Amino acid sequence: MTAPRFAGFRRILLTGGSGFVGGYLCPLLADETPDARRVLLNRPGDDRSRTGWEPAFAEIFDEAAIAAIIEEVKPDLVLHLAAQSSVGAGHASAGETWRTNFGGSFALALACSRFTPEATVLFASSAEVYGLSFRQGKVDEDAPLRPQNPYARSKAAAEQMLGDILAPTNQLIVTRAFNHTGPGQDERFVLPSFAAQIARIEAGRQPPCLQVGNLDAERDFLDVRDVCRGYLALIEAARSLPARAVFNISSGRARSIHDLLQTMKAYSKAQFDVVVDPERLRGSDIPRAVGSSSRLQAAVAWRPAIDLRETLEALVDAARLRSEERDLLK
Repeated sequence: MTAPRFAGFRRILLTGGSGFVGGYLCPLLADETPDARRVLLNRPGDDRSRTGWEPAFAEIFDEAAIAAIIEEVKPDLVLHLAAQSSVGAGHASAGETWRTNFGGSFALALACSRFTPEATVLFASSAEVYGLSFRQGKVDEDAPLRPQNPYARSKAAAEQMLGDILAPTNQLIVTRAFNHTGPGQDERFVLPSFAAQIARIEAGRQPPCLQVGNLDAERDFLDVRDVCRGYLALIEAARSLPARAVFNISSGRARSIHDLLQTMKAYSKAQFDVVVDPERLRGSDIPRAVGSSSRLQAAVAWRPAIDLRETLEALVDAARLRSEERDLLK
């Protein structure tokens, strides 16, 4: 039998595991660490569970509660995914975004530095931190951080803070994943919104008119499963990485939202018009955002493996299934 890839990690804490990415990452990591203690941090009252994971409950920004959990679990691997992750919601509730994204990271860093100073901490940041640097072309990890919205600024600040507050003996791996999607992602995000609208139009619950924002924007999109593969590859290689390391997770290819919508439209069983909704436009939109993942590829031989057309078709199929399930519940 092949030895588990992450046998060196015996106690794992995952924050944000009940969210979109966690739905893909949790089973993968559970399979790879059968003998480890795996603890999933949930918000109080959040009863969503993941098979193979033991729940713990606390607000991520509650310093006392987080310290108590870290002291009891003493994780040697912390995967910090918890965040308010919508750029649009970040504008609408900047205080909550900063409290969750920065305050939660601060509480975690304090607790880890005190109770588990030898732990590896993987922080899921975001490509949004580059902001205006995208105007200079494809970005690598050395590009200046010039964030343009509360979500991005809170993530950029958390990156810097973690490097300062974690113990020098803590390993910090920062990942800056570019746009990633797949079934299960919230409809606040652009491609799931298209898929959900297509399903509603097909079911006759929405007029044949699909509402969109800026279709000219170009983004570097990945399937969520490829992003999870990147996380796992970095965890597996952690012992060979520097004490402080930053990695883009990107395809290296910019795709226009217009072209992605046309691909999804081809999967539709109904005809519809496309109408720009001014409410979906953001004044600070960057026209083109694409990243280099050459550092990640050199460190762990990672490359995206899933054709995005497969992802888009899966999004539409999943939206149809949810639509059918709603009909059955009526």
